[in-house]
Amino acid sequence: MLPETPSTPVVPDPLDADPARLLARLISIDSVNPDLVPGGAGESRIADFCGAWLGARGFDVHRLEQRPGRPSLVAIARGTGGGRSLMLNGHLDTVSLADYDGDPLDPQIRDGRMYGRGTFDMKGGIAAMMVAAARATARTSLRGDVILACVADEEHASAGTEEVLERFTADAAIVTEPSHLEVTLAHKGFAWFDVEIEGRAAHGSRPELGIDAITRAGHFLVALEALGQRLAQGPAHPRLGTGTVHASLVHGGEEPSTYPAHCRITLERRTVPGESADSVERELTLVLDRLAETLPDFRYRLIPGLHRAPFEADPEALVVHTLTRHAEQVLGHPPTVRAEPFWTDCALLDRAGIPCLLFGVDGAGAHAATEHVDLGSLDLLTDILTATVADFCS
Repeated sequence: MLPETPSTPVVPDPLDADPARLLARLISIDSVNPDLVPGGAGESRIADFCGAWLGARGFDVHRLEQRPGRPSLVAIARGTGGGRSLMLNGHLDTVSLADYDGDPLDPQIRDGRMYGRGTFDMKGGIAAMMVAAARATARTSLRGDVILACVADEEHASAGTEEVLERFTADAAIVTEPSHLEVTLAHKGFAWFDVEIEGRAAHGSRPELGIDAITRAGHFLVALEALGQRLAQGPAHPRLGTGTVHASLVHGGEEPSTYPAHCRITLERRTVPGESADSVERELTLVLDRLAETLPDFRYRLIPGLHRAPFEADPEALVVHTLTRHAEQVLGHPPTVRAEPFWTDCALLDRAGIPCLLFGVDGAGAHAATEHVDLGSLDLLTDILTATVADFCS
């Protein structure tokens, strides 16, 4: 770990294999997702750096770039043959720098923590998996392949991992999203929908001609709140609890003196294992059809949007047992097993038939004005991943 003073600026060395110093270098590279922030830097520069770092250590580096300026890297250390392959997956993109308190690209160390945009979510995981893979492959001859997937776009639509899975697979995978050094075996999914409520435009002085789409949308919002209450009282997943639903955006109306002809509500339904975008669509259709039966002039369109499935690992999978065993040895106690409410690329890996789990650093401030990683946890994560790679791929 780096030495520190009350506020130590980090001077990154591009050739350094220390996880904290590597993390400092990654933080200094702007990789804001341009799908979240128009004009964002994207992943090109950080992919260039990671590719050079891994190539210098003998990895066979593949650059995938279906979308220009949005590259993902797959770096492979080939085994001698006959062993299991393991993929370590992490995303290169970050959210906005605009609201960060201080310089988000200037990593600083205070009280055993490194501060900067992406320290926690999730360049700490990227640094740990790069160093762990380099150490494991340098120390011994492994039979199985070690695969690093440094992907684009996880913070928006996960196009990077989807592109990787079109060409590469593995016997198992570990996603190094932050998890506070706790073994994460499940997370929620989500489904976005637009509900368009149709009215009829008319002058405000002619109510007999107009149909107010906004007031009718209000009936749907009340019904949506009732749906959320029913979900909260329904069957719960043992680790994730129940699914949820909320209205995210409302657009309607043209001017004060006109009855609005349209109102659009964007909503998000968070899903648990056993739920899907199709089941949510049926659920919402039932709510809307009931309103159409009981409310005069209620007309709607339900428009599906982006959706991602929930994730649940097999707790008996070999990769789960292997990582858990090495985590217990390094930590000195059995790691906590948990689930997360947010979505990750684990669901895509699982859907592709790759057994996986999530395990990453401790810290705080994902997407917040101040973000940090606990540097002790970064070292522990690196040690656990190193041992897991060496064991699983041997």
